[in-house]
Amino acid sequence: MNPTDLAFTSALEQAELIRRKEISPLELTQLYLSRIEQLNPQLGCYFTVAVDPALADARAKTEQLAGTAAELPPFWGVPLSIKDLNSVAGLPSTLGSPVLRNNIAAYDDAVVTRIKQAGFVILGKTAVPELATLPYTEPQGFPPARNPWHLDYTPGGSSGGAAAAVAAGLSSVAHASDGGGSIRGPAFCCGVVGLKPARGRVSYAPIGDALGGASVNGSLGRTVADAAALLDVMSGYVTGDPYWLPDPEIPFATVALHAQQQSLRSHRIAFATGMPPVGEANSICQQAVLATAQQLENLGHHLEPEGPDCTGLVEPFTLIWRTSVKALGLPPEALQPFNRWLYDQADSSGDYQKALWAMQVLSRRLVAFLDRYDAVLLPVYLHPAIRVGEWADLSPAATLEKVIQWIAPCPLANATGLPAVAIPTGFTPDGLPMGVQLVGRPADEATIIALAAQLEAVQPWSQHRPSMAIGG
Repeated sequence: MNPTDLAFTSALEQAELIRRKEISPLELTQLYLSRIEQLNPQLGCYFTVAVDPALADARAKTEQLAGTAAELPPFWGVPLSIKDLNSVAGLPSTLGSPVLRNNIAAYDDAVVTRIKQAGFVILGKTAVPELATLPYTEPQGFPPARNPWHLDYTPGGSSGGAAAAVAAGLSSVAHASDGGGSIRGPAFCCGVVGLKPARGRVSYAPIGDALGGASVNGSLGRTVADAAALLDVMSGYVTGDPYWLPDPEIPFATVALHAQQQSLRSHRIAFATGMPPVGEANSICQQAVLATAQQLENLGHHLEPEGPDCTGLVEPFTLIWRTSVKALGLPPEALQPFNRWLYDQADSSGDYQKALWAMQVLSRRLVAFLDRYDAVLLPVYLHPAIRVGEWADLSPAATLEKVIQWIAPCPLANATGLPAVAIPTGFTPDGLPMGVQLVGRPADEATIIALAAQLEAVQPWSQHRPSMAIGG
């Protein structure tokens, strides 16, 4: 297998190649580090590349692989990246702020501990917008992250660096997180699979929850099974978690693999091409939904043209989201203009509590909508990726309005805690990836993973590779 094909091989297959000793953890890690050295200057998808720790870990894993007949963890020696909102002991944790460049983490977050226990080699920390507040990744003091399919465009945010790394073959899979579409949006922009789990599936230990429970850790991969397998690794209760879910009866990766090999029972699926009250998606995004609805019907599912109405969600969700800037404790003078504007909003603790209550009340209505359906098919965003710097000269208020008009279909899954998966569907005439999302019922990742895997089987997408990433 040539190096480029190996870099784009699924994480599950890479793990199997390592178990069969056809490739070593050190060789695979060196391949990815070489690709990062070559392509990251163009993409800006890694803030920190952990060259020495990654090589040391890969060497140790290679030696252990050669010297043991014991069963090893499932992803022994497979490289991946960690989003730079989570702590990895010994690596910088910048949150996209240059004033935190020297903020070296003293501990691993629980999700990182689980990733290490599964045998992964950590390549580094991926780029995020400052404090993860924007759906594009252009923090001051860092190079902007760029879309590997078209370098003039954004890979999205806040998991923009993670999605770009997976799409460009600079990581096999990637840890990510989603507080308002921050996994699904970058997956949509970069043509990969983005899996936002249900609230309580993945722990936020050792810290508390984020954004009133709206934010969750999740996964990005080039295949549904890879994203599902990484979610399996990360999932599970940690003592003291404010909410949690029981382990699934069947591992999510198994659900994905079985769905590709056998037919599913017929599911009742709602679909919509916009998000009231914000509006309709543009024609390209609408067509992606309608084409996917037809594919699902062809697979034997029952589709109904009806969507959730998120009227009343924007105001409380935005208030909860913007209060996170002040809660992080950075001095306001260190913030870029958009976050400084959010910081200066005169929200009281009472305002926050009222917004949280309002979001929870509305969530009851939105979750009740799923009583009639097994899943909802929606656009991910209301139009394709924007250009790097396209909104740079707007006022903060105008930027916020643009953001709302773009990401509108995403926050309902965050407000309600419902699981959702974004999958690629093709490309725009300009060559930018397109996709849709499936939102599932409470704690029911399995159904949307199975549906996504079915769609992947009839229209595979992982064979597509950005031209700039070929031959690396």
